[in-house]
Amino acid sequence: MQPRRTEIEFDAEGAILRGWHYVPDGGRGSFPTIVMAHGFSAVKEQYLDEYAAAFAVAGLAAVVFDNRNFGASEGEPRQEVDPVQQVRDYRHAITHACTLPDVDVERIGVWGTSYSGGHVLAVAAHDRRVKCAVSQVPAVSGPEAALRRTRPDRVPAVLAALQADRADRFEGAPPRMIKVVTDGDGGPCALAGNESWEFFSGSRSRAPAWINEVTLRSTEMAREYEPDTSIHRISPTPLLMIVADQDHVTPTDLALAAYERALQPKKLVVLKGGHFVPYVEQFSESSGAAIDWFCEHLIGHN
Repeated sequence: MQPRRTEIEFDAEGAILRGWHYVPDGGRGSFPTIVMAHGFSAVKEQYLDEYAAAFAVAGLAAVVFDNRNFGASEGEPRQEVDPVQQVRDYRHAITHACTLPDVDVERIGVWGTSYSGGHVLAVAAHDRRVKCAVSQVPAVSGPEAALRRTRPDRVPAVLAALQADRADRFEGAPPRMIKVVTDGDGGPCALAGNESWEFFSGSRSRAPAWINEVTLRSTEMAREYEPDTSIHRISPTPLLMIVADQDHVTPTDLALAAYERALQPKKLVVLKGGHFVPYVEQFSESSGAAIDWFCEHLIGHN
């Protein structure tokens, strides 16, 4: 079966979020449906179309949306990553999915990657409409990851910048901005390292809506965000975690430790390489593992 894709939009209590609805072509009836969004600052064209199409070929419908404040979706301030709001928007997207034709409301799955890999842990822990979850290279602990990313001697300057931004906003100034990635010039950015630069700059041709900046406040909210604190509450919803064994963006050891705290039923798949290998170099492995998990728990076979 080849997928059919239509444009969708829905009101997420104050912002119109936009995306795609993928349905297996030629199928009849209601399909198990996977709700999907991207990670920190990324937009849906940065390979989520490839995942959703692969899911649809396997008989799974998909609802893919741009996060609030990014890409085709509405929301202010633009380019602000609010993880708590993004978790709520996943739940709005599930509600919207349940109104669509061809969606089996009793067979809803969630899939997330990187930052949204953390989001789906929180969503699956608290929303029992979710019957299956896949968390890929997830951000599980903002405070711990921040300690890894920031040299100790630079921490005072980072905190001072956050405090200055907060004081300026209190006086009515717009939020300060920071680059998402840099090409190694040593300037401040949210996701340091050549690996991050290569992924985002390399995907610009397929995702012109991506903008290389976020509000500085986004990094402050990231430092406060710990979705793994609820991971033990996901059970009895089946959880698959896909972890990269050389991940320095969402550190491998943090993801593995979070997986150990999850209860059954669960499964771990470890990919060879860094944070961004699931999207291209190991797309077949990452998408195939997710398809097998969703088919096993939402369709009854793999």
